[in-house]
Amino acid sequence: MSAVSDRLPTFPWDKLEPYRKTAAAHPGGIVDLSVGTPVDPVPEPIQKALIAAADSPGYPTVWGTPELRDALTRWVERRLGARDLTHHHVLPVVGSKELVAWLPTQLGLGPGDRVAYPRLAYPTYEVGARLARAEYQAYSLTPGADAPGPTGLDPAGLKLLWLNSPSNPTGQVLSKAELTRIVAWAREHGVLVFSDECYLELGWDTEPVSVLHPDVNGGSYDGIVAVHSLSKRSNLAGYRAAFLAGDPAVLGPLLQIRKHGGMMTSAPTQAAMVAALGDDHHVRVQRERYTARRTALRMALLGHGFRIEHSEGGLYLWATRDESCWETVARLAERGILVAPGDFYGPAGERFVRVALTATDERVRAAVERLKA
Repeated sequence: MSAVSDRLPTFPWDKLEPYRKTAAAHPGGIVDLSVGTPVDPVPEPIQKALIAAADSPGYPTVWGTPELRDALTRWVERRLGARDLTHHHVLPVVGSKELVAWLPTQLGLGPGDRVAYPRLAYPTYEVGARLARAEYQAYSLTPGADAPGPTGLDPAGLKLLWLNSPSNPTGQVLSKAELTRIVAWAREHGVLVFSDECYLELGWDTEPVSVLHPDVNGGSYDGIVAVHSLSKRSNLAGYRAAFLAGDPAVLGPLLQIRKHGGMMTSAPTQAAMVAALGDDHHVRVQRERYTARRTALRMALLGHGFRIEHSEGGLYLWATRDESCWETVARLAERGILVAPGDFYGPAGERFVRVALTATDERVRAAVERLKA
């Protein structure tokens, strides 16, 4: 019997290590813009909520406390425009990455079933299909590309369709009209839609819309689930705090499976999530930080001969000098700046790099000065 790890692709980040060493040797130190991990403080009210719940000796519940479920439904209605939600429409998860990786398995998918995701995408969508031994297929959001669009996929055997808006890595945002068309097509063909909306609070050039908005789904949550995370909006990547919202007919069985698997969010983290979801001020403050960093990095990259595509939302700039992504990675590493090569996210990214906004203001200023030199 082969090991489960044999089903998985080579871990891509190991290929970046030589360039990390080059960047780290810069006299001014490395500016790491390769990974979208938050660097700013966890907002104080959230820290206080976590500390207040620290004396939690008992097991937490997988479904979350009633207070957390209230906070989730209120936030989804207030922020996403959803209507008539109950506790059965929400489910906390232990960070969004574990959900993405294990969802096909938890849905019971396997050989003969197919999972589809954008051709430029977070690698974990493919990993999830591989773990379940399901087939996988990438689709394109660009007309005339060498892959079908989401509504051009063959629906036979297609059991799970991933959307991602704003996109990681490109920052592309799907319009309300596009989302409406995709949801209608998926329902017509009995395809389950999971929409990864973890960057929805970070729209820059346009306002991202959720599949849970009634203008998109016609007031019904049948066959649709949205995935949300507090990692980026609230700097809670270290807490592993995320949740699902949508079709109770999908979330109910997932809840039962996750109970058996012990996939529970810690009690202090649940309390922190309640505080985070009830406070919009810290989100505005964090957006202002990222806005300033994005503006500075964007202008510096353009001045250095880059072209930036999409990037309407999310925590990244999708940039190219019309050369191999690895040439760009090497060029920037010599200046002490580390970025992610675009081919980490699919062959279509082979001439792009992903530049994260998640560095301190001081490190962003250093990157800007090096790009101007």
